[in-house]
Amino acid sequence: MKNKKRIFLTGANGLLGQKLIDLLDNHQDYELIASGRGASRLGDRAVRYVSCDLEDKETVTKTLEEIRPDIIIHGAALTHVDICEQNQEACYSANVLATKYLLDASQSFSPHFIFVSTDFIFSGEKELLIEEEEAAPVNYYGQTKLEAEELVKKSGLKWAIARTVLVFGISPGLSRSNIVLWVKESLEQGKTIQVVNDQFRTPTLAEDLAMGCFLIAQKGAEGVFNISGPDFLTPFQMALEVADYFDLDQSLIQETDSTKFTQPAKRPLKTGFVIKKAQKELGYEPKTFRAAIGILAKQIILARS
Repeated sequence: MKNKKRIFLTGANGLLGQKLIDLLDNHQDYELIASGRGASRLGDRAVRYVSCDLEDKETVTKTLEEIRPDIIIHGAALTHVDICEQNQEACYSANVLATKYLLDASQSFSPHFIFVSTDFIFSGEKELLIEEEEAAPVNYYGQTKLEAEELVKKSGLKWAIARTVLVFGISPGLSRSNIVLWVKESLEQGKTIQVVNDQFRTPTLAEDLAMGCFLIAQKGAEGVFNISGPDFLTPFQMALEVADYFDLDQSLIQETDSTKFTQPAKRPLKTGFVIKKAQKELGYEPKTFRAAIGILAKQIILARS
C-alpha cells in the first residue's frame, strides 16, 4: 500500500473548507488535516482537525513542523470586503501575514503550496479575464490578496494560485447567505428586491472551487489558474434565473445599478474569468449557474429534513 500524501487545509470551518473536506475525507490517496481558528465547526465530520491561529507565527511554525504536509491548500482569509476596508490592519494580518507565516514555515519541507485568491485583484474595466491579466485592485481586500499572491510566487516553493469569483453554496453551521438564498427567501416572503445590472461576474459553486483546488493538488499543477463558473452574468440576471428556477415572482426583482448603493469598499464592475486553461490542463468542468441552483435546491431540502 502506497503512502498517502498529506494535505494541510486552512480555513476548514468556512464554506470552501467544508466542501474540500467532503471531497477529500477518507480519500484513498490523501490524508487530510483540517485547520481553523478556534474550535472545529465541522459537525460530525470525522476528519482530523487542528486548531491553528495563522496570525501567530510561532503557532504556525510549530504546527507545520509537526505535520510536515506534502500539500498545503491555503483557503483561509478575511473575505468580507467592507470589513477589510474598514479594518485594514486586521485584513492585512489575516490575508498577508498569515500567508507569509505559512510560506516561511514551509521552507524546511517544501510542500506544494496552493493559494486561493480572488477576482478582486482586478480593476473591473475588462470583461473576461485570463490568468496573465494585469492586476489593479480597487479595494483594500484586493490589495492584500495580490500582495499575498506575490509572496507565494517569490517563495521558492512549488506553488499554484487558484483565483475564483463570487463563490456561493450552503453548508451546515454557516450563517453567511448568498445570492441564490437571498433572492429565493426574499421572493418567497413577497419582498421587492433591488439588484444591480452593471456588475458582471462568473459565479462559482463552492463544490466546483473545491474540485478545482483538488485537481491542482492531484495533478501537481503549478502556476495561476482561473477557477470559476462558466456563465458571465450580472446579479440581476442571476436573480431572474433563481426566480425562474423556483417559479417565483420575477416582477418583485427591480433592476438598478451600483451607483445607488453606498458601500465602504469599491467593487470592480466586470470580473468574469476565462477558464480555458483550467479546463485544458486540469480537466476542470464547472456547473452552469442553472445546474448549480439545482444542487443548492436539493441541499436546502436535505438541510430541512
